[in-house]
Amino acid sequence: MSDDKNNNYKGQLELGETWLKEPDRNYRQGGRSFYFFDFDDNIAYLTTPLVLFHKETNEELFLSSSEWALHHSHIGKRGPYEAFNINYDDVVGSFRYFRDVDITEAEKLSGKSQLFVQDVQKALKLPDLQWKGPSWHCFYHATFNQRPISIITARGHEANTIQEGVREFIRAGYLPTEPHYLSVYAVSNKKVRHHLGDPNLTASIAELKQRAIRASVEKAIEIYGYSPHHRFGMSDDDPKNIQLVVEEMTRLKSKYPEMSFFMIETHGGDFIKHEISQHGLKSQVLQDTASQLDLFDPTRRKS
Repeated sequence: MSDDKNNNYKGQLELGETWLKEPDRNYRQGGRSFYFFDFDDNIAYLTTPLVLFHKETNEELFLSSSEWALHHSHIGKRGPYEAFNINYDDVVGSFRYFRDVDITEAEKLSGKSQLFVQDVQKALKLPDLQWKGPSWHCFYHATFNQRPISIITARGHEANTIQEGVREFIRAGYLPTEPHYLSVYAVSNKKVRHHLGDPNLTASIAELKQRAIRASVEKAIEIYGYSPHHRFGMSDDDPKNIQLVVEEMTRLKSKYPEMSFFMIETHGGDFIKHEISQHGLKSQVLQDTASQLDLFDPTRRKS
């Protein structure tokens, strides 16, 4: 291992040592803090491409996930991608790089991994600032303190593929341990869609994320018991998803008025914390990294 890699590894491990491990703020009252994360452009920036197809020539055009988030609602209708279509075939279509591929046992033994894992490995060869997403520090904080987390992503991989990709951060020294998973929902996965009540595969990604959030909240209550002191926060970068996440959390707040719900908006590099109340949103723009480490409380305790 090179000196540069050793120094990088050491620096990442030391990050956790600058903060005291701490219990949930409402732990003594029976409450827990649950962290829900979108992955792409939120935890990390990956180079996984999306593919558009020209309406006349079928020529392929590759988009980044950030370009997709900005333009996907009007692809084929207006704007710079009016002349292109989306192909929903999992094998040859627009999202083929966001799905698992068949890997034989022989290929596994030779070290072949799923595309998501490969993309994380590629990202980790880049400087930190190029791959760390706006919620990376929150993700690190939640992992470091072993908060229950859910990954809720538009991807269509198997849950164990997402977890294997996250292990690459551990192997590279960027995370100290395995996250304490509450759930993993890759909502484009057909089995996940069936589980979320979408057997005809007609629900939008934002709608599926709504259902995954509700399912994760219900699972948290099932596992940890009901407590008015539970706190839930979801971070996402897609404006359409953000709108529907707020709608779903508003419904959850109505059902569980004593609990706290937060939406963390990371679109365009901003970091805006919205607390869902029974009287609307209470929003706060967070500027410094230290205040972003905790989804719920900007007051930190340094060691």
